Amino acid sequence: MLKKIDNSKKSGNQHISILYPGLELTDHDTGYYTIGRIDQAHIHGGALIKMHPHVNDDILSYFRSGKVKHTDSEGFIEYITPTKLMLMKAGKLFYHEEAVLEEQEGLQIFIRPGEKDSKPEVIFQELEEVHSINEWRLIASPEKEKTSLTLSSQTWIYDMQITPGKTFKLPQDVNEDYHCLLYVFQGSITVNGNIGLGKGESLFIKDENISFETSDRAELVLFVTNTKSPYYDGGMYSGNQK
Repeated sequence: MLKKIDNSKKSGNQHISILYPGLELTDHDTGYYTIGRIDQAHIHGGALIKMHPHVNDDILSYFRSGKVKHTDSEGFIEYITPTKLMLMKAGKLFYHEEAVLEEQEGLQIFIRPGEKDSKPEVIFQELEEVHSINEWRLIASPEKEKTSLTLSSQTWIYDMQITPGKTFKLPQDVNEDYHCLLYVFQGSITVNGNIGLGKGESLFIKDENISFETSDRAELVLFVTNTKSPYYDGGMYSGNQK
């Protein structure tokens, strides 16, 4: 199965576009297995998102430009940048605040946790480079031996920036039990020679071998979910909104 989600299916406002991926496939679940919600945000410096709660969400802050100050209910303060990603595992209840110090664009990714009411935890990961050029980079997974950003459900998140003149495929370790959502953060790509995806658009991939390329340059984020694994779908933002 290959199924495209275009930008007309999103909600939000001039600053944030919100994707509930499940709505493209069904009318009873806003998420797609463990993938609850994806926000693409572009916020000017000086904005303040005041202290607010999260419950039972695994939230990856994946910013490609700008600088954001994170403050949470545990008194912890840290800065999120294009080379420092943050995974906030809200668990039972967690509060945080975000101050946008420099104009920011990136993704706020809401993944469904493996179980309800786990202990809250915040993890930061310093990347060696902003972009992984023409090679898939695993940035978050359920496997501690592979990623510092450890998700609590069977979900894997990769990124890559691709350049013209080459053809690309999915990572080799994506197997038949896994379903994928390929998201274009910047630029545009062509999949299998006839499916065009632009900025903010995405593609469901199930039981398909795909290839893709770009005519300019594109930044991609790949979400992989194990459809046979358990997850909790009652989170404040990642959960089913129906």
